[in-house]
Amino acid sequence: MTTGDTRRQNLYFPGDMLTELQTEAKRQDRSISWLIQQAWRLARKELHRIPSTTDYLPDDRGEDGT
Repeated sequence: MTTGDTRRQNLYFPGDMLTELQTEAKRQDRSISWLIQQAWRLARKELHRIPSTTDYLPDDRGEDGT
């Protein structure tokens, strides 16, 4: 088992999403925290493919790159 950095973080979910998370965590006999961590690991690569809002900002340099 990995003994990585552990920090406490509060996350807020809409009620229906929290209910679904609780149901799935109970079904898998896991904690909601574990479930969120696994979801993040699975979704991380896909999320990196989505352009950020700053990807559309004009470059501070001139059009010739200077």
